[in-house]
Amino acid sequence: MIVAPSSTRFGALAVTHAAMVAGQASMVVALADSFFFDVDLDGARTRLLGFLLISFAPFLVVAPLIGRLIDRVRGGRRLMVQATGAGRFVVQVVMIWFTDDVALFPLVFCALVLHKTYEVSKQALVPSVVGSDAELVEANSKLGRIAGVTGAAAVVPAGALQFLFGPVGSLAYGTVFFAAAAVFARGLPRDTAGGGSGPDAADATGGSDDIGVAWAAMCVLRATQGFVLFQIALWFRAEGAPPVWFAAAVGMGSLASFIGNAVAPAVRGRAGLDEERMLAVAVMLAAVVAAGAVLIDGYLAGVVVAAAVNLCAAVGRLAFESIVQRDGSAVNRGHAFARFETRFQFGWVVGATVAVLVPMPGSVGFAYLAAILITAAIGYIRGASPLGRPNSVEPNSSEPQARGVEFAGGGAGVIEREQS
Repeated sequence: MIVAPSSTRFGALAVTHAAMVAGQASMVVALADSFFFDVDLDGARTRLLGFLLISFAPFLVVAPLIGRLIDRVRGGRRLMVQATGAGRFVVQVVMIWFTDDVALFPLVFCALVLHKTYEVSKQALVPSVVGSDAELVEANSKLGRIAGVTGAAAVVPAGALQFLFGPVGSLAYGTVFFAAAAVFARGLPRDTAGGGSGPDAADATGGSDDIGVAWAAMCVLRATQGFVLFQIALWFRAEGAPPVWFAAAVGMGSLASFIGNAVAPAVRGRAGLDEERMLAVAVMLAAVVAAGAVLIDGYLAGVVVAAAVNLCAAVGRLAFESIVQRDGSAVNRGHAFARFETRFQFGWVVGATVAVLVPMPGSVGFAYLAAILITAAIGYIRGASPLGRPNSVEPNSSEPQARGVEFAGGGAGVIEREQS
């Protein structure tokens, strides 16, 4: 059987992504013993605020500096993936020698910067490994499913090595995957967008109106993810809920994210929904579940809300990435995704900070969540222009759905692709 070039290129990205996810899982396992809930509740809130600050800090480096570098170096997206794989290998090797030292903190920061750099590079590469814009949702979905399966599978041996040898075991285990990722990345395509200039999809002047309202809706979904995680954790702890309830919320949330990645292509293809309608449905469904939880209340309602929010965020994320990959400029795609990721992480941090600073019982938290999501749903439906006309997506269509202007060939030429 002859394999299409796009399939071969996607395969290279898939195995690279799997290796990077497995390596990241090994680091998370190694750092698990330093989590922030091992003190009293007031102390936990203080540590959580510090964690939220640290989690956002890498984006201050990725967005203004690395995003531009990804786009301006010819072949920079593939080169950046190779560099992040090699960089993660080096950082993780050094971590082995400082597992009980304060030097671990700057090393973790470096690892987070490299991880976010890889994520941005990966998002910018997706359009170059598919045959048409109609395949974007499917490609993003497959990468999401690969991440879910690989991450879950990699945690088991990492946990066993952690038990036997401590953090050194799981960190050493992860170095193998990062080295493999750097090697696998050699099979990625050399993109030709580097060296040019053009509009930035993350700019008010360079992005389409549809991208503008889409990122705002996606930012709200990310904020609700941060809010739900910390709201449920602190609410359950304050009421003395058995730990199994929080474990169930986290577990169901992870499972729901995987399901969201799995069903998104069917939502687009068989249900005939385009990317804008997928995002609208995701926000509305999350709002309905949050409103229903206000009436039900209880720990079980918290588990259901965690699952619903993560499922909707996964579907919405695939839809948003496809909108940007479809409508945004190819020249500045890396920088655009870096800026969007910064906004989304900021939204996640803001949502989580509200939960940390403002203690809320379950029903009050659900009501707050429902109000935010309903407002976002109304704003997105009113602002997204494709929602005001009949849906034109054909199931299993292979025709490009792009609108606007795409810059190709290093910015030297401009190709206008108009939607039929």
